[in-house]
Amino acid sequence: MWFFLGLVLLIPLTNPLTSVALFLSLSGDMSLEERHRQSKMASIYVFMILVLSFVGGEVVMNTFGISIPGLRIAGGLIVAYIGFRMLFPDPAAVQAETQKTGDEPKVIKPVSRNIAFVPLAMPSTAGPGTIAMVISGASSWHQSGAPSPWIAYTALIVTSLILSLVLWISLRSSDVIMKAIGKEGIEAVSRVMGFLLVCMGVQFVINGVLEIVRTYQPMLPH
Repeated sequence: MWFFLGLVLLIPLTNPLTSVALFLSLSGDMSLEERHRQSKMASIYVFMILVLSFVGGEVVMNTFGISIPGLRIAGGLIVAYIGFRMLFPDPAAVQAETQKTGDEPKVIKPVSRNIAFVPLAMPSTAGPGTIAMVISGASSWHQSGAPSPWIAYTALIVTSLILSLVLWISLRSSDVIMKAIGKEGIEAVSRVMGFLLVCMGVQFVINGVLEIVRTYQPMLPH
């Protein structure tokens, strides 16, 4: 029962389809082998983020004085920044540079970039909402003591593993989508996804601010 509860709560938050659209927009110039490697690493990172958030997320946040609203606002700023970069890409980064050596121009290929951890694993899949949900669940479990530790950790590992596999399968299937829509389609998806990420980032910030207001409003003098 705990496995299904974890999946029901986390799948809408992780939303693998969003990660697929983001992956399509960021991996258009990568080789097939590189895209597969990024897919595998992103799924591994998501598994590690979920497990570490449950095991030590509460301790880390308490140690550094980080609140859930602060986590949401920081994640929102990161998402919005990535969205702006996708919406208004740097022309020098998009086009390959050329350098003349003698009579023949030498094309310098863009340096391969790692998109597996940021932004695919975090904040796209295991974003501030997902991390906040996992940490809140760990906090509630520590306070209540139910279920037993072995059930809680088994449910966590199985749920994280299933979510990571779903993400990996979704990203691997993006090759078919990439071939179908072509380069112009990928560029269009990138612009649309950039706009949606900006909206998501702003909404994360709004949710964090509203949570701060709800938390501290009862403490204000009337």
